[in-house]
Formats: sequence, structure tokens, C-alpha cells
Amino acid sequence: MASLPVYSWRLAPDGLATRRQLRALGLRPGGQDVVAQVKRPRRRRGPLVAYLYRIDRARPVRPMTARRAAALAKANAARRWCPTCCRDAGYVIPASLGTCVPCADAPRLAA
Repeated sequence: MASLPVYSWRLAPDGLATRRQLRALGLRPGGQDVVAQVKRPRRRRGPLVAYLYRIDRARPVRPMTARRAAALAKANAARRWCPTCCRDAGYVIPASLGTCVPCADAPRLAA
């Protein structure tokens, strides 16, 4: 397996884009393989890596249908539901807590 070309931050050649850049253009990778990567140095941690795709091989983003929008709304509603108190928390429940904030704080407040 050949290694990918690595470019410095903001020095990638024209015709290549990250997923976010493709999305801003109304495109998606469309099953193509990663052709290069960009590395951005950071001070306290390892470098930030972004994968690049060819713009000419990208495909248009699929349109949002009514059924897909309904499925997405249902999935997001499930992320707001607290399994402890069985209520809609009004926000997405943090995965680190697993319950809404009042239910997570209840044992600490009771002590």
C-alpha cells in the first residue's frame, strides 16, 4: 500500500478539498478514496490531520427527502430523552452522563 502525500496547512494543490470544503460546495466524496492529507501543527498535541478528496470526482449531495427528515428528527428526539426520569430534557443528553443533568446531580445533592 502506497503512502499518501502529505501537505502543510494551506499548501495543498488546487483540485483537492476536505469533506467540509466539499460540503460547502454542495458535494460529497461519493465513495472515492482519500488521495492526500494535510497536517496542521499544534503546540501541545500532535498535528491536526485532514484528508483530501478530488473535487472532479465528487458527487452532488443527495437531497433531503421528507422521510429522511422525519427519521433525522426522530433520532434527535431520542437523544433528548432521559432514561431515568422519562422526560424530554430539552437538550441533547451528554453521553458522559447518560441521563439529564438534574438526574445526574441528584445522588450528589442527596449526600
